[in-house]
Amino acid sequence: MDSLTQIVLGAACGEAVLGRKIGNKALLFGAIGGTIPDLDVFIGSLLYGNEIDAMLFHRGFMHSIFFAVLAAFILGWLIHKLYNTGKRLNTTTQKNWISLFFWSLFTHPILDCFTPYGTQLFAPLSNYRIAFNNIAVADLGYTLPFLFSMIIVMFFKRQNSKRKLWLKLGVGISSAYMIFTIINKIYIDSVFKSSLTENQVVHTRFSTQPSILNNILWYGIAETEHNYQVAFYSLLDRTNRFSEWKTIPKVRLETSKYNSDIACLAWFSNGYYNVEKTSNNEYIYFDLRYPMVNTKEGYKPVFNLKLFESNNRLDMKPFEPEMEDFEFTMNSLWIRMKGI
Repeated sequence: MDSLTQIVLGAACGEAVLGRKIGNKALLFGAIGGTIPDLDVFIGSLLYGNEIDAMLFHRGFMHSIFFAVLAAFILGWLIHKLYNTGKRLNTTTQKNWISLFFWSLFTHPILDCFTPYGTQLFAPLSNYRIAFNNIAVADLGYTLPFLFSMIIVMFFKRQNSKRKLWLKLGVGISSAYMIFTIINKIYIDSVFKSSLTENQVVHTRFSTQPSILNNILWYGIAETEHNYQVAFYSLLDRTNRFSEWKTIPKVRLETSKYNSDIACLAWFSNGYYNVEKTSNNEYIYFDLRYPMVNTKEGYKPVFNLKLFESNNRLDMKPFEPEMEDFEFTMNSLWIRMKGI
């Protein structure tokens, strides 16, 4: 999920493990632990000269169970050595610090598994991406109550029992919301499946996911032999059926020159993608897993990458969301969310 949410979750883990011993410092160290997996964005850019390779590194090894265990032991040992001096001597144990970093590091990729982006939880043994698709990468319903609770925790002394109360409230409310999104996902899948049947869409597979910032407006995509069928549904719609159907023809590169790079991008998008040629050496890749957004020019895929030839491979330019008029797009999202 987004960085703010991961910081809040990491801070909660820190408070649960060491809050009574070191107070708000536990929130800080937990937040640091919760941020570390996402540093793979920067590390990938340092390790790879090709931006496609760097993108694929994200949510890979540094989001795995193996990394959480390894990094927890290293960071726990190191921070304990640095912290356990002077007046702080013997106030905490190495086990405390290992536990703090393990939970803040481990919960990060677990939370990411619920989003459409997916997480390679078992890397380096497997590159299988776990994606339950029940919550958007950023969802205010999950984050804001959790954030509010953690801010309140900071105002009480470390031994005050109200810290524990607000921690439980933050974790409890966010967990209840997550359970709601899972149940909602099951319901949405049934609605989309019924909608496909009613519209006589002969498909090989389908996927549904919520639109950004909410769990009310959903997007569905079904793959057929020659195209993709996409539609929208809001929990506030008058009928429990997906509507606004759009057909997106499948577009694939005719050349086999970049097969390995295209295969990687296909894996990244779980096979829901298009690649169009825009000039002699430039292409555009659309990841169709994510909900299309309404622009002044009509609906467009929000996640697209501009590709170009470099050293006999495909490389990509920095990602820019397809939102020329952000205010218009957000207003359209709000209007559609309220139902039709």
